[in-house]
Amino acid sequence: MIFLIVDDSRPTRNLIRNYLSEIIHNPYDDYLEAEDAETALHLLKTRNVDFAFLDLNLSTKATGEVLTGMDILKEARKIDKLKQLPIIMVSSDSDKVNVVDAIKFGANGFVVKPIDKQVFADKVLKVLKGNH
Repeated sequence: MIFLIVDDSRPTRNLIRNYLSEIIHNPYDDYLEAEDAETALHLLKTRNVDFAFLDLNLSTKATGEVLTGMDILKEARKIDKLKQLPIIMVSSDSDKVNVVDAIKFGANGFVVKPIDKQVFADKVLKVLKGNH
């Protein structure tokens, strides 16, 4: 599987990658990373990603344009090859409105930071089994 991990924090990207390698146990998995929305959208459009994790709040680029994980989610759901892509949103912001919006716009799950390993594993395995 190819996992895309989008977060502006390298430690968070590393944590997600480490948790995934412990949960999935597949040495052939590939991990793509992006620290901003533009890179994430490019990877989603050009690579055959199997599963994505999107940070809700991403840093602003030097251009001043603000694209969030929610923006990536909405854009991904407009692209035929990404309409069924499993996507879990990750955020330190657990506001109920954000969780509801993420699900409304097509996210398969929502994980709150700091990421609890067991909660993360449960969400990932649930999505992989198709019970989202």
